[in-house]
Amino acid sequence: MLAVQADRVVSLAEWEERWQQNRIGFHRPHVNKLLERNIKQVVNGRTGVRFFFPLCGKAVDMKWLADMGHSVVGVEIAEKAILQFYEDNNMSYAVEPVPSIPGAKVYKNVEKSISIYHCDLYKFNSCVEGQFGAIWDRGSLVAINPEDREKYASLLLSLMAEDCRYLLSTLLYNPEQHKGPPFLVPNEQILALFAAVMSSCWIQWMPWTRDGGRLAWIS
Repeated sequence: MLAVQADRVVSLAEWEERWQQNRIGFHRPHVNKLLERNIKQVVNGRTGVRFFFPLCGKAVDMKWLADMGHSVVGVEIAEKAILQFYEDNNMSYAVEPVPSIPGAKVYKNVEKSISIYHCDLYKFNSCVEGQFGAIWDRGSLVAINPEDREKYASLLLSLMAEDCRYLLSTLLYNPEQHKGPPFLVPNEQILALFAAVMSSCWIQWMPWTRDGGRLAWIS
């Protein structure tokens, strides 16, 4: 059944268009319940954890974590999403160029230690912001094009510090009834992308949620 989605490609321009047209049903105005329930496991007794948000949109989870004393770095292709995040939360920001990524900009709020990079995710790397102690992936792996999953996993693995905890949320559904995104990412492929690539990674599956969601720890 995965062959139904295998050739599906969503361009960066299409994602930007969705934001311009406010077709953002994936955005939630409240802190994600799955993150709330599992925050203790993610933090694991640490303070001031550096969180990475791939394809962050304007997720309110970023401010929630920053309010707890953690720092947040996000990457988003839609500039409107970044601007709305700061506007919706009444937060000031400064805009700076990113010398190592031509054409990219970073929007920073120093008080809350939030930095959101406006660029193609695959142009971001550990040379820009180092490695992270946590990754929250609520809608990123399921949003990227299926053909890019190995590249995506390689990038995220390179951003994981030794003590990193990666919380991943995916979906279970019949791909013949929905062309995506979000795309179906079966458990077997998650294992192939992460555990098989890096022997030091281990994956702990969490129970399915009522809405067909799936959580996994990768650390």
